[in-house]
Amino acid sequence: MLEKYQLNIMKSFDRQTLPGHLAMFFANVIWGVMAPVAKYVMSVDSVSSFAVTGYRILGACILFWTASLFVKKEEMPRKDKIRLIGASLLAVVFNQGSYVCGVALTSPIDASVITTVLPIITMVLSAVILKEPITSLKVLGIALGLSGAIILIWDTGNVSGDSNIWGDLLCLSAQFSFAFYAVLFKDIVGKYSPVTMMKWMFLWASIFTMPFFAKDMIAMDYANLDASVYWGLAHVVVGGTFIGYFLIPIGQHRLRPTVFVMYNYVQPVVSASVSVAVGMSAFGWWKAAAAVLIFTGVFVVTQSKSRADMEKKKLKAAPTSTTAIE
Repeated sequence: MLEKYQLNIMKSFDRQTLPGHLAMFFANVIWGVMAPVAKYVMSVDSVSSFAVTGYRILGACILFWTASLFVKKEEMPRKDKIRLIGASLLAVVFNQGSYVCGVALTSPIDASVITTVLPIITMVLSAVILKEPITSLKVLGIALGLSGAIILIWDTGNVSGDSNIWGDLLCLSAQFSFAFYAVLFKDIVGKYSPVTMMKWMFLWASIFTMPFFAKDMIAMDYANLDASVYWGLAHVVVGGTFIGYFLIPIGQHRLRPTVFVMYNYVQPVVSASVSVAVGMSAFGWWKAAAAVLIFTGVFVVTQSKSRADMEKKKLKAAPTSTTAIE
């Protein structure tokens, strides 16, 4: 029994899927660190959330197109370039735009709690669109991760602000947007390198968003900004966007959508750890328990069976015919 369980663990983290797990783990670590950094940057009067989002999108676009000059050129047919418009709208424009606008309207704690529903939405969409099974392990893993994330967010204790139904709905729409991206575009990510994918996605995103964000970007009081603000903005653009989105296609290609988005629960753990490290929050047993729940939940979901696993099991269980064909 133990050997069978060990074999299942090894299959979940084999040579094919391990890069995907590592990519999504480190991407969410980067995003977890980015949260308090971005909060510090946006605490400056002249730096709005729109300006930061605009720099994220435009900065990543420039970086991905620059990086494409140093990697092997890939030809992409026009139909795939057009299809990536949809991917760009879902993963970048609607996801980031809706979330930024939502956070501006509602309380930070509402926004944080709402982001934890992403794996649930993705699991349902995967079942409807990709016919992936909703197994008991998936439900258990998501429940554990969700519980840990909510405990961690509520235990932070230093957030404030008023709830707003429209802000909450915008934050929720951001999660639906990314969930649809994770499910609908899984097939295309394996065809091209992350640089090729993202240079087109961020180009389209820049075209769609600059008319809305350029005004706030221009209005920043650049002459009076502290050097730490520039370093923080650089981290948000280079680390949180360029490197983070470079890792997304690697994880999306190698992992099932539900496993892919489960790493979203790593972010509050990292954010809380950074807050403790810089003295913004205190470590407590609730934080430790929440972290254990989150990582246990992620692990449990990786052990759940995919549609392919289910079909293989059915084929093995099917009786073989011994009747000769005349």
